[in-house]
Amino acid sequence: MCGICGVVASAGLAQPEAARLRVEAMLQALSHRGPDAVGNVVTDAAALGATRLTIRGLEAASQPMVDTETGVVAVCNGELDNHHELRRWLAERGRPVQHKTDVAVIPGLFLELGEGFVRKLVGAFAIAIWDPRTRQLILARDRAGERHLFYTLHGNEAIFATELAALVGRGKLPIRLDQGGLREYLQLGIFPSPDTPFAGIRKVAPGELVVLEGAKVRRERYWRWGNVEAPKRPPSLDAFDDTFRTAVGRQTDVDVDFGVFLSGGIDSSLVSAVVRSLHPKRRLNAYTLRFEEPSFDEGTFAEAVARRLDMDLVTVMVRPEDVQREVRTLVRLVGEPLADPAWLPAALLSRRAAQDIRVALVGEGADELFGGYPTYIGAGLAERFARLPRWVRSLIRRAVEALPPSQKKVTISFLLKRFVQGVDLDGMARHCLWVSNIAPPLLRRLGVAPPELQSEEAVTGHLIDQVQRWDLETMLAEGLLTKADRASMSSALELRAPFLDEGVMEFAKSLPLEDRVRGFTTKVFLKRYAIRYLPNEIVHRRKRGLSVPIGRWLRGPLRDWAAAALGSGQLERVGVRNAAAQDLFAEHCEGKADHARALWTLLVLIEWLDWLKNPLPGEA
Repeated sequence: MCGICGVVASAGLAQPEAARLRVEAMLQALSHRGPDAVGNVVTDAAALGATRLTIRGLEAASQPMVDTETGVVAVCNGELDNHHELRRWLAERGRPVQHKTDVAVIPGLFLELGEGFVRKLVGAFAIAIWDPRTRQLILARDRAGERHLFYTLHGNEAIFATELAALVGRGKLPIRLDQGGLREYLQLGIFPSPDTPFAGIRKVAPGELVVLEGAKVRRERYWRWGNVEAPKRPPSLDAFDDTFRTAVGRQTDVDVDFGVFLSGGIDSSLVSAVVRSLHPKRRLNAYTLRFEEPSFDEGTFAEAVARRLDMDLVTVMVRPEDVQREVRTLVRLVGEPLADPAWLPAALLSRRAAQDIRVALVGEGADELFGGYPTYIGAGLAERFARLPRWVRSLIRRAVEALPPSQKKVTISFLLKRFVQGVDLDGMARHCLWVSNIAPPLLRRLGVAPPELQSEEAVTGHLIDQVQRWDLETMLAEGLLTKADRASMSSALELRAPFLDEGVMEFAKSLPLEDRVRGFTTKVFLKRYAIRYLPNEIVHRRKRGLSVPIGRWLRGPLRDWAAAALGSGQLERVGVRNAAAQDLFAEHCEGKADHARALWTLLVLIEWLDWLKNPLPGEA
């Protein structure tokens, strides 16, 4: 894994030395992502750079990679899991790859296939290629969106970087806020592609190729999960076993030490079990988080799985005093707000794991692909609820809304309240409300018009298919995977998700509905498969997921910090009524409502706004 950046000008760089200095400044901002090597190449029209975290080909040359005959320059952040096959393919065509690192196949592949090169790649990657023959900059992001890439046009230059802080920090570019993107953040806690918090800075979408030539920008979706269109067929356990084991095998084919992140839930436990099956004699570490609050702590489950798999379990305790320090540090490091409280403990876990390993396998993607979220159950229940007599629905709604708020983790009362709030909406609108950090009614209280969340979903096909694809492309790619990347790479640790291997995603797209969600049971097929590797009590225990007791902490040890932040007036800069935000905080602290997700979204935004207003020494 790496950090990549660059400046190109189709008509030629007016000041090549200034471009080189700009790239060096961006590389410095990305140094946490690649502590092993740094390199840059400057031509008459382009300056590209990369920092390197060595995972494969430890002695290989650093990036950028240059084809001496054509002048094509390439940089890549990520890992190419099928590089062995690609080497053979290129050698057969007279293009032997000299360097041992996996990403060394990119220039030859591009010269053979042009823009179609990206369809040949399997792995997690963000790639930039400068082609002096066509004066084009080609940007590409992997299918699931595990790696990220931002770009902008500034004057006659196109500029790109792995993280926003490399583009806008230290006075690199003028800053203009994107109010539309910020409204999306307020509702969802993320920035759906191509939006960012900055006007004029865009983000490459999952499975997307972006071609920049002068002032022209062409965007093309080279891959999309085909679950909505795919015919469904009964799945084979043996076929999936081959597919999944291949994915895990590819992702553990590295030249450095690796381990697993283990919560004790089915997804991370299954990944861990297959890793152990493929590496039966290797010493393996599993890393897990612990909380003092019992309903949030999954340590006992992780301990049981680690013992069964003969893995050494390393635990990291998360306490409220970590929060204020970590959120401030992380926001300033990457240059964007991200409203998932799990960002902070994930960063702590990565920091500890990075002392021992370079790569950790994780369970991200299983819920989206195999139907693991309670909202998928709710999608079916909502249609039945809508058929009840109006007076019955009204009675149920009043009873649910009267339930007292709870400080426990993802309670039934919380799920029921979200259910009745959106039950009268249609399909995707209902789902968007259910997954919102700040639901539209609260946004209006804060003086913010709810965004029109755009979806490209087909009007045909089952609603759950549409919802799963939207979750994969939006909430996973720009939420969970962004959290994972920013948290882990703050300590130069690479996370890999075997469930997001192309073969696994292709297998999952044809699962019949009853093999995903059946009644109140989720991930039906995946649980059936997991029994091959795990005990029943792990496979069928209640889903919990990584959550943080932010609600309780905001009423207790974080109360003074939150009150000071909400009273700072920063939110007025983005059109949020500060008095209304303070009212939400008061209601939360008095136990009248659970506004934890909304308040956390606002607090992270305040930290980000404070960074823009008051940069750290050396950032101005």
